[in-house]
Amino acid sequence: MVANMSERHSPNQNHLLAALPEEVLERLSPHLELVSMPLGEVLYESNSQLHHAYFPTTAILSLHYVMEDGASAEIAGVGNEGMLGISLFMGGITTPSRVTVQTAGHGYRLTARLMMEEFNRTGGRCSGALHNLFLRYTQALITQISQTAVCNRHHSVEQQVCRWLLVTLDRLTSNELTITQELIAAMLGVRREGITEIAGNLQRAGLIRYRRGHITVIDRSGLESRTCECYNVVKKEFRRLLHDSGSVNSLPIHRKVELLSKHKH
Repeated sequence: MVANMSERHSPNQNHLLAALPEEVLERLSPHLELVSMPLGEVLYESNSQLHHAYFPTTAILSLHYVMEDGASAEIAGVGNEGMLGISLFMGGITTPSRVTVQTAGHGYRLTARLMMEEFNRTGGRCSGALHNLFLRYTQALITQISQTAVCNRHHSVEQQVCRWLLVTLDRLTSNELTITQELIAAMLGVRREGITEIAGNLQRAGLIRYRRGHITVIDRSGLESRTCECYNVVKKEFRRLLHDSGSVNSLPIHRKVELLSKHKH
């Protein structure tokens, strides 16, 4: 089954992997394991030791901070723009957050040992390329976590919902999200009744269409007008640190054509 899946998937669908120099990605590719990520799967619990780094392609992962009483809220999300496992090279090995699959899909994983070997690699023309790129991603992720904390404190729940919908939409190839109101409430750490009211308001305004377990975004610009500044702050920081400093757009033309061709298939 994995062999069949690999025919439809490529590491280049993860933007962070696609931004690596060709020789680095070629060195890692034989060790990148394609994995299925079903909805709700727990990739690791808080304070457990990490054994892999994960690079989502079509799945979206959610990082939750869990309180002593069991309550939790999302502190960050990771989709095809990034990776899961920065604590491996930040020296922490473990993390206080729980990571679950928010949107089912696929991704690639790399063992912690191989990850650290490449991160610490010296010598060669592309020495330090992965090291520098992943540290830039870490800074962007820290911005996302910090901005989420500020947003949860200072902005309305409707603004938070619009921000969350837009961020999730950016990681998908369609305008439809498969998610329940209960799950959105759990992500934001608010009451489900509040999410129900907001979803109704957005639907009446013609911005979304909602049926149980599915949200279709009809008017993206309308959502953007109702969200807070946090959405654009994080988006600009990711672009500044990653897109403008090592993305597909900065690669040689033959490499761009190769990646775009693979992505289409």
